[in-house]
Amino acid sequence: MIFTLRKKIQSLMSILDISKVQDDEVGDGTTSVVVLAGELLREAEKLVNMKIHPMTIIAGYRMAAECARNALLQRTMDNKGNTDKFRSDLMNIAMTTLSSKILSQDKEYFAELAVDAVLRLKGSTNLESIQILKKPGGSLKDSFLDEGFILDKKIGLGQPKRIENANILVANTAMDTDKVKIYGARVRVDSMTKVADIEAAEKQKMREKVQKIIAHGINCFVNRQLIYNFPEELFADAGILAVEHADFEGIERLALVTGGDIASTFDNPESVKLGHCKLIEEIMIGEDRLIHFSGVAMGQACTIVLRGASEHVLDEAERSLHDALCVLSQTVNDTRVLFGGGWPEMVMAKEVDQLARKTPGKKSHAIDAFSRALQAIPTIIADNAGLDSAELISQLRAEHHKENSTAGIDVITGNVGDMQKRGICEAFKVKQAIILSATEAAEMILRVDEIITCAPRRREDRM
Repeated sequence: MIFTLRKKIQSLMSILDISKVQDDEVGDGTTSVVVLAGELLREAEKLVNMKIHPMTIIAGYRMAAECARNALLQRTMDNKGNTDKFRSDLMNIAMTTLSSKILSQDKEYFAELAVDAVLRLKGSTNLESIQILKKPGGSLKDSFLDEGFILDKKIGLGQPKRIENANILVANTAMDTDKVKIYGARVRVDSMTKVADIEAAEKQKMREKVQKIIAHGINCFVNRQLIYNFPEELFADAGILAVEHADFEGIERLALVTGGDIASTFDNPESVKLGHCKLIEEIMIGEDRLIHFSGVAMGQACTIVLRGASEHVLDEAERSLHDALCVLSQTVNDTRVLFGGGWPEMVMAKEVDQLARKTPGKKSHAIDAFSRALQAIPTIIADNAGLDSAELISQLRAEHHKENSTAGIDVITGNVGDMQKRGICEAFKVKQAIILSATEAAEMILRVDEIITCAPRRREDRM
C-alpha cells in the first residue's frame, strides 16, 4: 500500500466529507471526528509499514469500534423521566458545546436561550421553527428569546400598525406583470391622451389583481417581490397591511409558522391556504423597526434575536448557537448523556485495550492502535488549553483504572477533575456518530491500495 500524494489528497477529501455529514446529522463534533479519523490513519500507516495487511487492520478496527460503542452504552445516563434533571443535562450539554466557541464567555446565558428554544419544539428536530435574527448593536448579553416570528421589514406609510386575529396571504408574485416588458418594444402614439389611456389601462389591470387578492378575506399581504406605489395605496385604502420585498427565506419560514402556503395565482381563493396569527405589530430592536407576528399557528415557533458589536461577531455567534441547538434537539430525541472532558475516550480506550490483550493474532495490533488513537482527543484538549498533555494523560489513565471513575481534563484548573461535579456533559448520539463515522472513513481510505492516473498530455513543441 503506497501513501502517495494523490492518496493523501483523497484522504483529506474523505475526511472533509465526514465532517460535513457529522455537522448535518448531529450539529457538533466536527473537529473530533476529523482528529480521530486522522489518528486512525496515522496508526494504520505504521501497521502497514509493519507488513500487516489493510484488511486485517480494518477487521481489527471494526472489533474495536464495536467494543468502544458498547463501553459507552454501559455508562450512559438517562434522566428522561425527571424533568428538572433532564433540563440540567441539557444545560450542561449546551454549555459544553459553547465552551469552545465565541459565546464561551456568556455560555450560561446562551445555554439558557438554546434550551428554552429547543424545549418549545416538544421533541421535534425541525429547527426551521426557530429563527435566528442578527441585529448589530449592543452587547452579546443583550440577545433575547422572543415568542413568535419577527420579519425584518418596516410597515409602510398609511398602513395599520397593529392587526389582531390576522389572516395572512403569503405570496411570490409580480405586481407589475401587466406592464409592457418586452425588450426593444416601442409603443407609438400620436397624442398625450393616448399615453394617459395606456397608463389608465395598466392601472386598471393592477387594480383588478389587487381586488382578486383582497377577495381572499385577508388583512395582511406579504409579498416576496415589489408591490409598487399604486397597489400599496389600494391595499392601504382597504385597511390591509402590505409588506413587500420580504426575503425568500423569511416568507418560507413565515408561511411555515403561520400555517399558510406561498401563493402565486389568485383566481381561486378557495384553493389558497391562508396563514393565521393572533397579533401583528411593529416593534423596535435597537434603532430598527420590524414586524412581529405573535400567537402563530405553529405554537412552538420562536425567534432568537442576537445583538453584537459587528456583523462578524454576529455571524460567529449564530454558528455557535446553531451547533448548540442541533445538539440539544438531537438530545431531546435520544436522551442518553455522557460525561465530557476526555472521559468517554479514556473509558473506550481502556475497554479496547483490554480487548486487544484477549485477541490473538495480528488483529490485536490494530485494536491496540485504535486504543492509542482514541487517546489523541484528550491529548489535544490538553494541548489546546496550554497544559502538559503527557502528564495529564498519564494521571487520567491512572484515575480510570479505578472503578466507576468520572475523571476528565479540567482545563480551568489545569488538572484532572471530576466531570460529574463540574457538570461537563456531552450527548451520547454525538459521541456515537464520531466513533462510527471516523472508523468508516479510515476503512474506506485503507481499502485503496494505489491511485492510478493517466499520464499528463504532452504539450506540442511549437518552436
